[in-house]
Amino acid sequence: MERRRLGYTDLKLSPVGLGTWAIGGGGWAFGWGPQDDEESVATIRYALEQGVNWIDTAPVYGLGHSEKGVGQAIKGLREKVIIATKCGLIWNKRGKISGRLKRESIRREVEASLRRLNIDVIDLYQIHWPDPDREIEEAWSTMADLIKEGKVRYIGVSNFNVEQLKRIRPIHPVASLQSPYSMLNRGIEDELLNYCQAHNIGVIVYSPMECGLLTGKYTKESIQNLPEDDWRRTKNPHFQEPELFANLKLVEGLRPIAEENNRTVAQLAVAWVLRKSEVTAAIVGARHPSQIEETALAGEWALSKKDIAAIERLLKERGKAR
Repeated sequence: MERRRLGYTDLKLSPVGLGTWAIGGGGWAFGWGPQDDEESVATIRYALEQGVNWIDTAPVYGLGHSEKGVGQAIKGLREKVIIATKCGLIWNKRGKISGRLKRESIRREVEASLRRLNIDVIDLYQIHWPDPDREIEEAWSTMADLIKEGKVRYIGVSNFNVEQLKRIRPIHPVASLQSPYSMLNRGIEDELLNYCQAHNIGVIVYSPMECGLLTGKYTKESIQNLPEDDWRRTKNPHFQEPELFANLKLVEGLRPIAEENNRTVAQLAVAWVLRKSEVTAAIVGARHPSQIEETALAGEWALSKKDIAAIERLLKERGKAR
């Protein structure tokens, strides 16, 4: 599989990376319902066998559970995988999540992540959300110190805007920006992509399949039958009406384009975000080996101008229908 350099770093990523939000399981505010841990480990190891060379996780995914699963899966395989995790979201004994970017909190988080992942150094350490905004400089300065101490190799951010990037760049270079990007969420195209390209900041995008909605595998009925503790049922507007009807109609329009290329709708959704030269790589979630086997192939598919134009027409139609 192709490797792409992340910004100014020496990290070379496969175009598709494995996201581990869903394997955090259920029982927390943004859980995806029950998940078998043995299957999670099998999925991670299978992804590495398929040529995926990086894993994105976070402490908050399953309130520590995802990082523990990643740590178990990469045991004995550390030299084959780039590990990206995050900081800035903490939780109390009741599982209530809040943002905290104070120096002492970041230091506690990095030590906890290293223990759960069972590694000596984190390859890419990212601020998960700029919350509280007033603390981002303190967090960034602390993370720069962690590089000097050998606990992390590079530092990046997630969900930042251009103004926030401008505030932290003088403190230490930004290795990467992680942002949502999909056919249903194109905000990154407005100015973030240009800014990152101009300042050699790598761009990693998440939710290219919009939490599974752009895979072609969901119907209105199957969404209604999602587990009670699956956050998409109540917290994701793309899974609610009136958005849902327009989104499912879009998927049906995408299906013939995928089929003409002997590909799946999921692969089409991932290849579409990778069409942008400014995008280094895309995070794809998977809970079963078969899912990553399918979407990993999208990293090798360069969409034709004809297909891109056809998708653009569908997106314009969807916009008018809203």
